[in-house]
Amino acid sequence: MPEGHTIHRLAEDYGTHFAARRATVTSPQGKFTDAAALLDGEVLHSADAHGKHLFLGFRDADWIHIHLGLFGKVTFGAAPAPPPTDTVRLRLANDTAYVDLRGPTTCALITDAEKQAVQDRLGPDPLRRDADPDSAYRRISRSRTTIAALLMDQKVIAGVGNVYRAEVLFRHGIDPYRTGRDIARAEWDAIWADLVALMREGVRNNRIDTVRPEHTPEAMGRPPRVDDHGGEVYVYRRANMPCHLCGTDIRTAGLAARNLFWCPSCQRP
Repeated sequence: MPEGHTIHRLAEDYGTHFAARRATVTSPQGKFTDAAALLDGEVLHSADAHGKHLFLGFRDADWIHIHLGLFGKVTFGAAPAPPPTDTVRLRLANDTAYVDLRGPTTCALITDAEKQAVQDRLGPDPLRRDADPDSAYRRISRSRTTIAALLMDQKVIAGVGNVYRAEVLFRHGIDPYRTGRDIARAEWDAIWADLVALMREGVRNNRIDTVRPEHTPEAMGRPPRVDDHGGEVYVYRRANMPCHLCGTDIRTAGLAARNLFWCPSCQRP
């Protein structure tokens, strides 16, 4: 499932190609046909992201709510748009570009109030200017749940996925099995600031890189990471491989329905 930086990058890309311009809106697959007909020829006035949710704003109070889930994909291209396949749930097109949405968990036309209700259920997003990290820490500091599980709970903090969870805990030497109430305020402040910086970099580069300059392949004289997900990381998807810092084998275990990765030496209990 895409992490929050990907959704914010998509919001920027939708804005770049379609903001303040009339768009042809269609649903070749047919599952969004009625809503597409209502929006066809309208102007996209904003593209907003909160965590893993994308909102495309049309008219006064109409929003297309998109959640990619595990299988959703967005593809941009230059005009003229090719004939769509029958897997395209939503296509926006104008005289310079088109964008196709396939396989989302959610693609629905909602109102302002419904959009706000979705956002009210979400925790603060490190990539939003209105984010309140204090609200997240209030929940974390009272919880007996592990910090690794809390970081993946979108009601606590929105946009963090499996990669950022594993990597930020490693970067701060925090055992993923520590409970939320055992995380000191200073530790949380450092985690939050790091997430803001890492995820902003993710938006800029459209990929996740979490290693510090002194730990890059060039700096350490090691081979670069070869993985479909791209980006240089410390522990994510490196189970049974040596830690870049101490050489201990990286461990993995299931937690919060996802695979957790950590270094037992650098992240001692």
